[in-house]
This record gives sequence, structure tokens and C-alpha cells, in this order.
Amino acid sequence: MSEFTPHSSPIGTGWIEVIAGCMFSGKTEELIRRLRRAKIAKQNVKVFKPKIDNRYSESQIVSHNEQSLPSIIVEDPFDILELSEDAHVIGIDEAQFFSNDLVDVVNKLADQGKRVIIAGLDMDYRGVPFEPMPQLLAIAEYITKTLAICVNCGNPADRTQRKIASSERVLVGAADSYEARCRKCHYIP
Repeated sequence: MSEFTPHSSPIGTGWIEVIAGCMFSGKTEELIRRLRRAKIAKQNVKVFKPKIDNRYSESQIVSHNEQSLPSIIVEDPFDILELSEDAHVIGIDEAQFFSNDLVDVVNKLADQGKRVIIAGLDMDYRGVPFEPMPQLLAIAEYITKTLAICVNCGNPADRTQRKIASSERVLVGAADSYEARCRKCHYIP
């Protein structure tokens, strides 16, 4: 994978970066890396996460390897517009838990000249595209697809295998409920 190399801050325009992949592929870790670099560059950074994601922390985005950054919890994506007025860079984690309104919000932010970095699952546990990620991928200037390692065979994994019985599409969990699988080893429970 090539190194991500856009300007560190928008010059006359904003843009959208999407980091997509399965669980345990390093999406939040990559989001945190980019946001930390923006902070080092003395840019005003605001970080958001959906209220539903309370797995590791109520007030931070946290990667599975325990890296973290303080974040603002929001339910409605439109709250991000008001809360990020003074920000140069906006980070949004777990985008799949937001409504499709997130697409309009990030477009408005980028149109205002802001750098918007979004991380989220591109497919649900059945291997079906997870809204609003397909729409965000379509409008993004930069896309990073992260892969994990299949826990069954060691091949590159791009699927999230649900390990517990539930027909709910959204079931917040971590290693207790999910694992990374390749195309060959993934099945729909």
C-alpha cells in the first residue's frame, strides 16, 4: 500500500478521506495516526464518534490496540457541523453507525475548506455494504482500504465474522463478538 500523501491542510479547498475495512484491520489506528499528525502541525482538530459506540470509552475514540484520542459524542451527524466550525481537520470514527445524513454533513465540511477523515466498516457481518460507507467512498478524494489477517487461515481478511447469534444488523462489540475472516472462510451465521 502506498503512503498517504495529500497536503496536510487544505489550500483553497477541502477534501474527504475515507478509511474503510473490516473489524481488526486498523481503521481507527490509521485515523488516530492522521489526526495526531495534524495536531503536530498545529491544526485545530475535532474528533467525533457516534453515541452508540461505547465499547472502550465514552469520551475517546479507541483502537483495538488501545491507542486513543479525546472525542465528542454525537447522535445526529448535523451536530458535527456546528461543533466543528473552528476546526481545520475533522475526524469521524465508526461512520457506519451514523445515518445517511453524514454524507451531506461531510460534503458541507469539505466545501467549507476542511479536511474530513472518516473511518468505518465498509461491510456488515453478512458481507453487505454498510451505509453510509458506500456513499462516502463515492464522494471521497482519498480512499484507504485496510485489511486484517484471517483468524482461520492467515490470508488477508476483508470480512467481519459475527461469532454470536443475532439477526440485528447493528450489534456493537469487539473480539468477544467478531473476528476477521477472508472471503473463503467467511460465512453468514
